Formats: sequence, structure tokens, C-alpha cells
Amino acid sequence: MNGIAAAIAVSIAALGASIGNGMVISKTIESIARQPELDGKLRMTMFLGVGLIEAIPIMAVVIAFLLVFR
Repeated sequence: MNGIAAAIAVSIAALGASIGNGMVISKTIESIARQPELDGKLRMTMFLGVGLIEAIPIMAVVIAFLLVFR
């Protein structure tokens, strides 16, 4: 049962991260289309946000492994 619970927790974290990444990237593309001169700043901010969003599922996997193999 611990394995199933860990898999569900990781899948929910991955789902949330994918929704968040999609929203961040779509809004960045919209912003670049409106103001092309801010392309570099928007892209840098987008990569920072995507990196922070991707940290959550990685932490969820680590916590799941700790709980399963404890």
C-alpha cells in the first residue's frame, strides 16, 4: 500500500507541475507576442519559473522514496 500511495502522490505532483508549466509558458508566449522587445527578460524569467515549478515533483519523488523504503 505504501508503494501505491507514493505513486499517487508523485503522479499528482507531476500533474500539478505540468499544468503550471503549461500556464507559465503560454503566458510568456503571449507576452512576447505583445512586446517583442522584452523577449530576453521574459524568457529568462520563464526559465526561472519553470525551474522552480519542476523542483516540486522532484521533491515529491524523493519524499515518496523515503516513505516507501523506510
